[in-house]
This record gives sequence, C-alpha cells and structure tokens, in this order.
Amino acid sequence: MTRIAYLLTQDRGGPVDVTVRLAATLARGGTEVRVFGPPPARGADLIDGLHHCLRVAGKEDLGAARRARAAIRAWRPDVVHAQDRRAGLVIAGLRGGGALVQTYHGVPDDVGEPWFRGDSRAAGPSPYTRTVLAADAVVARVLDRTIVPAEAMGEFLRHRLKVPATRVVQVGNCVEPARPVPPHGPVRHLVFAGLLVERKGILDLLAALARPGVLPPDARLTVVGDGPQRAKAERAAQSLAGRVEFLGFRPDVPALLAAADALVLPSSMEQQPLVVAEAMAAGKPVLATAVGGVPEMVGDRAFLVPPGDIAALADGLRALFAEPDPGRIGRRLAERARTLYHPEACARRHLALYERLVRARTRTPAADRA
Repeated sequence: MTRIAYLLTQDRGGPVDVTVRLAATLARGGTEVRVFGPPPARGADLIDGLHHCLRVAGKEDLGAARRARAAIRAWRPDVVHAQDRRAGLVIAGLRGGGALVQTYHGVPDDVGEPWFRGDSRAAGPSPYTRTVLAADAVVARVLDRTIVPAEAMGEFLRHRLKVPATRVVQVGNCVEPARPVPPHGPVRHLVFAGLLVERKGILDLLAALARPGVLPPDARLTVVGDGPQRAKAERAAQSLAGRVEFLGFRPDVPALLAAADALVLPSSMEQQPLVVAEAMAAGKPVLATAVGGVPEMVGDRAFLVPPGDIAALADGLRALFAEPDPGRIGRRLAERARTLYHPEACARRHLALYERLVRARTRTPAADRA
C-alpha cells in the first residue's frame, strides 16, 4: 500500500485547506497518510489521528528543517508531498527515500500578471523575488514532480522558470462538497474572502463600490480575512455608511458564503483560488478578475473583469446587482464545481500520480525489458 507523507509549514491558507481535505479523503479510501506540520487552523478534526505536529518557522531555521526531514524519514513514506514553498525547500534535502512532489500554489506578491504571462515589455518583480523564483526553479528540477492546479502556472514554470515539462503536471484543487444555496432574489449581500494584501484587490473593490450608482441602498459587503491592508480598507469603507463589515480571519468561510448572495474577488494575481471553488460549490454567482486559472474555473458562467480596472469592476458590480436570475448562474456553477473540485476526484488524480511515481522508482531493468 502506498504511504503518503504531506509536509506543511503553515497553519492556514489555501495550501493547508487542500492538504487537509486531500489527506482525509485518501485516508477514508484506505491509503496510509500522515500530515507533518503545525495544527491546521481549519479542519483539524478531519485529520485527527493522521497528524504529526512539527514546525519550521522560517527557511533559515536549518535545525527545524533537519528535524522535519528526520521525522518524515522515520515514517518511511513512498511519496513525500510538500504543500507550500518552504516545505518544498525542506524536502529538496531528502535523499534515498520515496518520490518527492510539491504543489506550486502561487508566485510572490510582486509578480504582476503581464510579466507572469510572458509580456517582455512588462515590469518584472523585485531582485529579491527573482531570487525566490530562481530557488523555486532549482527545487522544481530536484523534485520528481511539481503539481500546478492551473495550466497558467504550468506555462509559467515551463517557459519563465525553464522547468522541464516532464516534471510539471496539472491537478486541480478540491473543496468540501456543499449543499448549493443559490440566491432567491437579486444579489444584495456580497462576500470578499482572502488576505487583505494589495494583490487581492480589496481597496479596488471598495473604490468601485463607492462610485455613484454602484451599491444599491439595500446592498452590503462582508469582508472575511485579515492582513496589512485592513486598517486602510476600514478607512476606505467609512464612505459606504456602515454597509461594510470586517470579520477578520474565520475558519467557517463555506458557511459565510452559504449565507451570502455572491462572491467578489478582484485580485491582480491568482492561480486556482479555493474561495472561488467554495463559492461555486455553494451555488453563488462569482464576480472576479480574469487572472490565472480563474476564467477556466468559472467558464462563461460568471462576471469577469480586467485586473486593476476600477471602472470595469464598478460596471461588473452594477451588472451583478442587476442580474435578473442570479440563482440560475449559481446552480450552473454548483454543477461545475461538483465535476471539477469534488475531493474524491481530486484524490483519485493525486493517487494515480503517486502510484506512477512509485512504480517508476521500483521498476527493475528486467521489468523495463518486459
């Protein structure tokens, strides 16, 4: 039986949520799974009995990295799967054990969409970020496979970072199945969920909502998440007369989405954001920017606008509020989410990859000749 070790160095965020769901689903199917890392802030009960607590606080903490590698080796896994950037660096130092895999969930914050897409005229990231990306490229060449949830990230790794195509594979993320609750009337309760950082576009959203004629008198916005832009966002929201509520970090995002009418995510850069998949599963219309893998996620069943364009975002919001049948859109998105992001489908795709890698490592010369 294939033994899978997952390594995390974070306790919250998309990579953690994906790992928890994936590990729990594989374990229910009979696969031996262990999650190494800090206790997850969301869904810890799903991996009760599967979790080995360890912490790697920073990439400079070489002692913690050695202890993490020793703990993983002692469990003797067939596959080690790193689920965040720091975890990838840690397992790059493992030798003589199982197959090594990482999921590349995203690029640093100052990588702009035009440069990401290969526009040679676009401004590139900072020298520090270029160093981080160079390290990412080295790690991706050392490991057996790098998983990308969105094809756009695969293109970036192959063409911008020059990672061999044979080492990159696309496997989508997963979210917990939800009972769809499409809106019954016009959209009036919006949710934004994500880190309050520049690339998530919270200030663009507030600026667009503040434009004359955009926000209906009975409409409101709930902001779920925290980050360095929170104070600035709270000041910007003062012009919206108390119709914006800031909840901070919450572990119950699916429940909050179920209680709302639609999701808005005006990011300048994304890969395959889990909150979009969660909103789709909940049967909610989505207004998002056409970045990364978002257009492929929603197909033609959502409102898409260019990143960083506040006027276009305002127009998209007007269209969302005016949509005569948002429930129809939500039902179609829920059906799409069941097909693309169900945990069972995600687990099957991951397990098929793991088993291919294990077979490749154990293949004998005689088997090759056969």
